[in-house]
Amino acid sequence: MMWSFLPFVVLVILITCCVAVFGNATLDGASQVSLLAASAVSVLVGHFAKRLEWSRLEAEITDKISSCTPAIIILLLIGAIGGTWMVSGIVPTMIYYGMQILRPEIFLVSSSLLCALVSLMIGSSWTTVATIGVALMGIGKAHGFDDGWIAGSIITGAYFGDKLSPLSDTTVLASSVSGTELFTHIRYMLYTTVPTFCVSLSVFLVAGFAMNVSGHGNVAEFMGGLERTFVISPWLLLVPVVTGVMIARRWPSMVVLFLAILLAVVVGLLFQPQLVHQISGEEGRGFIASYKGMMQVCYGSTSIETGVPMLNQLVQTSGMGGMMPTIWLIICAQTFGGTLTATGQLQDLMKLVLRLAHGTASLVASTVGTAFFCNVALADQYLSIMLSSQMFRNTYLERGYEARLLSRSCEDGATVTSVLVPWNTCGLTQSTVLGVSTLTYLPYCFFNILSPFASILVAALGWKIFRKKPLQE
Repeated sequence: MMWSFLPFVVLVILITCCVAVFGNATLDGASQVSLLAASAVSVLVGHFAKRLEWSRLEAEITDKISSCTPAIIILLLIGAIGGTWMVSGIVPTMIYYGMQILRPEIFLVSSSLLCALVSLMIGSSWTTVATIGVALMGIGKAHGFDDGWIAGSIITGAYFGDKLSPLSDTTVLASSVSGTELFTHIRYMLYTTVPTFCVSLSVFLVAGFAMNVSGHGNVAEFMGGLERTFVISPWLLLVPVVTGVMIARRWPSMVVLFLAILLAVVVGLLFQPQLVHQISGEEGRGFIASYKGMMQVCYGSTSIETGVPMLNQLVQTSGMGGMMPTIWLIICAQTFGGTLTATGQLQDLMKLVLRLAHGTASLVASTVGTAFFCNVALADQYLSIMLSSQMFRNTYLERGYEARLLSRSCEDGATVTSVLVPWNTCGLTQSTVLGVSTLTYLPYCFFNILSPFASILVAALGWKIFRKKPLQE
């Protein structure tokens, strides 16, 4: 069993070095190389210590990677929807109307709600924090709020939206690696996510009225940039409404995303034709400009000049091409998971962890704790989600629990806590972007702190814990 820990030790050492050397750019390739190197160590252990044939290892790796094919397709669709919803003016309209609710007394709760809305629409906490979050930091300081409170409200909203957005790569990842349909996973997370977010909003609301702050946040420049660049119209909100209806009616994820892209393309051509032509570089060429522009929005990166630097970052999109680093990471992580499964090293580690997991609450607590430990040890939320899911998936199945309990536990333990670890890629990114140290904003990230405990509490109460016939008792 001792040899089973060697690949994990190698991976932790490599990831630690990568974070120290590459910082926020770790996901650009260093993490992927580390995973493949750790996979090679796992293969060597399996071959020499357990006398396994390469054909068995290769078959398991192939099976693991093929199981993620739906997730890869969904990620590509997410890249396209991110671009089309932005250029068509749907997301800018949401931001424009959302910005108008900001007032000093309700600044903290408003900023959290605004970040939640934007993150839910674009599926990225990083983009939300780096754009709207940066603007809110300036507004909050002008109101006189402490940096920790401002950053905490921003991160709380950003990660709430990221966690529930069907456009979020972590949400897609958690559902796919656990074998849960995407929207089933999202609906099931509501039982732990909404209550903790409401508690967080209540704290921000009380704190906003209790604090003696003054000042007037000037968002006119931001709103002016949106008005100059996009056609802002409440009619554009029909697209997210229709998308929400499709989700509520439980249409397949790929169908919903594809139709949402198609709707955004039509809306973009109707409301933002000049912008689409500008992106194509074929202005004045009618159909050719429209066709080329929308194709580029779907598959490639777009940069739109609004006259406001921070707003330029927000409206910049990467299309399907922007999903390739995440897809690359998934393939490498599944390779690592495949070698661990084939060699039995994952099972060896599970035996130690499962000694503490006897009931539902202890099993969920073990999953959440493992996910958080991976965030600390491996410094990356993607690896935390994938490894914790791979480690516990068979156990949940054997004990008769539906896969959605595993997917929710992984998200509650991995996605929201990653930003609380100073050396994690999320912690590094958000502290750098906001100019606030992780330990300064950590006490005010109420949603991120409460989510893991809420997951365990709900399991302990047995609320909405669904079981089917187990494979074995």
